[in-house]
Amino acid sequence: MRLWSKKQEKIFFDKSKNFASYSQLFYKTDDGRYVSYWPKGYSGTKSTLQARNSLIGNFTEKWVSDLIGQILPDENLHVIQQAQIPSIGITHRSPADIVIATENKKLLMPHEVRLIFEVKMSIVWNWEYDTATSQVKEIGDYRTHQGRPSFTRSDSILKAIGKCIDIRVSNFKASKIPLIVLGNAPLSNGFCKKADYLKTAGIIQGFWSLNPFPLNHGNTRKRSHKNGFIRMDNTDELNRTLNQLFKQELNFFSGMENPERLGQLIEVANRENTYEDKGLKFLNLLERS
Repeated sequence: MRLWSKKQEKIFFDKSKNFASYSQLFYKTDDGRYVSYWPKGYSGTKSTLQARNSLIGNFTEKWVSDLIGQILPDENLHVIQQAQIPSIGITHRSPADIVIATENKKLLMPHEVRLIFEVKMSIVWNWEYDTATSQVKEIGDYRTHQGRPSFTRSDSILKAIGKCIDIRVSNFKASKIPLIVLGNAPLSNGFCKKADYLKTAGIIQGFWSLNPFPLNHGNTRKRSHKNGFIRMDNTDELNRTLNQLFKQELNFFSGMENPERLGQLIEVANRENTYEDKGLKFLNLLERS
């Protein structure tokens, strides 16, 4: 199974035509064309599509679930869509898009969760539907239309950041769970800096684009300065990056203490024998302080 491409978007439209009308999938221009995004330079009458957001959301979550399931290094791990982890604030009202867990069930405990994916993928290219032939054809990459797909959409990014922060601060039990936001478009310069900061602070472990070639011609950013954003170029790279994440025993910690109190905690933790024990002791003291 390959990463995201315009082929996947063509499959989405072909499948969606079986249960959704073309007026639910495409905008109609003043000259009677049906397009997935308003072309650049178009200044005619505009409408809003609501149904397609839900359809592409369901499609991309299933696509990611199938992809991760194929490359998982451990057969004892399970890929679960729409999982609930109530003790860290992930309930039926706002379930996790995709979870990798040690148990194959929808309702999970934090210690059963190895990783949480928030999926922010969308249609990237522009497409036109021909009513005479019922065929869909690609008419340009995201530089040719007015839409803001995936990681290029600021409100989508901010929503993902908000959800991840909410998980992080909900309960100390979330401190060992890596959080990854998945997209299929490049991250802007401003958000790359934010992604690097969020990764360095331990809040979100990365924004990963699963679209190696989002442009028809030219290239896009491969990674940000501190790898807060990474564009995966093939499934081998995605597999390696996942394995590296699984091998790390991560612990999120945060707090605001004065230097004297921090010094006291460090002094107590330093009485332990090994570096690992010192670190675990310090985290335990932070949790209780």
